Amino acid sequence: MSEQVYDTETIKQIWQMTMADLESSLSPAFFNTWIIPSPLTDIRIENDQKAIATISCMTAFHVTNLKTNLYGQIKNSLEKYINKPLEIEFVVTDLRQKNIPTNHQNIGEVKRAISAQKSFSQNEDERSNNQSPTVEELFSKANITSNTVDKVKIKAGQIGLREDYTFKSFAVSSSNEMAHAAATAVANNPGTSYNPLFLYGGVGVGKTHLIHAVAHHILQKNPEAEIIYASGEQFTNEIVRAIKSHNTLQLKNKYRKTNLLLLDDIQFIAGKTAVQEEFFHTFNALTAINSQIILTSDRPPQEISLLEDRLRSRFEAGLMIDIQQPTFELRTAILLLKAQSNKLNIPIEMAQRIASQVDSARRIEGIIKKIRSAVELQNLPLDSSLIDRVLQTEVRQNQKKVIKAKPQDIIKTVANHYHIKQSAVRGKRRSKELVRARHVAMYLLRNELQIPLEEIGQWFSGRDHS
Repeated sequence: MSEQVYDTETIKQIWQMTMADLESSLSPAFFNTWIIPSPLTDIRIENDQKAIATISCMTAFHVTNLKTNLYGQIKNSLEKYINKPLEIEFVVTDLRQKNIPTNHQNIGEVKRAISAQKSFSQNEDERSNNQSPTVEELFSKANITSNTVDKVKIKAGQIGLREDYTFKSFAVSSSNEMAHAAATAVANNPGTSYNPLFLYGGVGVGKTHLIHAVAHHILQKNPEAEIIYASGEQFTNEIVRAIKSHNTLQLKNKYRKTNLLLLDDIQFIAGKTAVQEEFFHTFNALTAINSQIILTSDRPPQEISLLEDRLRSRFEAGLMIDIQQPTFELRTAILLLKAQSNKLNIPIEMAQRIASQVDSARRIEGIIKKIRSAVELQNLPLDSSLIDRVLQTEVRQNQKKVIKAKPQDIIKTVANHYHIKQSAVRGKRRSKELVRARHVAMYLLRNELQIPLEEIGQWFSGRDHS
């Protein structure tokens, strides 16, 4: 591969994009103090798998603090735009002599940027309004720490975790208490008890919420923990891109050295030979170093068609938990929790009314957003008439979705409603509860999708259409 050369203009553009990333996650004072005066000045390509970036700092103190507090964050952002693993060299340079532009040329401007912030540090309230911080105070470790946004929060955002998906906001009932207990145990002792942890269930039962909560908990205990969260589709796309660019080594280094791997909708990799091959080796590498793996799926491993047997056996060797659709009481609790986080005061009676007509946490979240937008944007009162209007809209939209559904979607929905497995609904056992669910599914396939009777019979273990 020919050596890639970065000209001054390209380096400037890469640094501008990197600065935009950093500015969104750092406090203004910290950004103005440490990032703006320290530009990217050079990029060298060592080989196909390594680049070296040079950042020029105006003092040795800047070098020390950038290395200590922001090395990983700057590195991750630069790698996005350089598309290669890189190392960063911090050098002390007189930027004015080298004619390198920087927005802050003297310490006075830096001090003004920081004093403009209302809360410079925990000691700011005790400082006189007319007194500016000294240079020693400005560059003290305490002030550097106090002027960064919560590192855990920053890292959670980089991983892709939802801020509101924590154990504290997870409502527990009989339908999900085992999954909650297992997730809590894994969060407290990752890589020891249940590895892998395999959570499966229908849409909106809380699978993604729980795995995000595990990651949040681990980050709180250890902000330096290496965590990867991805969907099955994202994992697949990364492998495809790596194969096309002949850059699989970087992908392996990324996935096989993490402390916690969260893969959502693992069923997506089924039938994709290269992807399953890579995940098989990744799985073995992570379990060998006691890294925790948590997987979610819409069905148990034995029902994922085209999944390789060696992967299925590994999934089944861990702890598998079926999360059922939330009960009425749980739906009410979820609704009240989400309303509270959205600063909506919904009376218990209204919450129960909504919960009685909505069957999943995801739909509840959508309804809360609609209510909030009506209250905040349209200035409507939060009363029974608003709830009626939102519910009517939701019912109409849901009816349209059912009409467009596929046969497997209807079977899955019926199985979740009756809290039984899809394989049992489609199977040949004839217990009372299975027969009832099976007849409901057949009725919906015939009346909603107008599927011929012969085809309906094929969906249920080849039954005679009569």
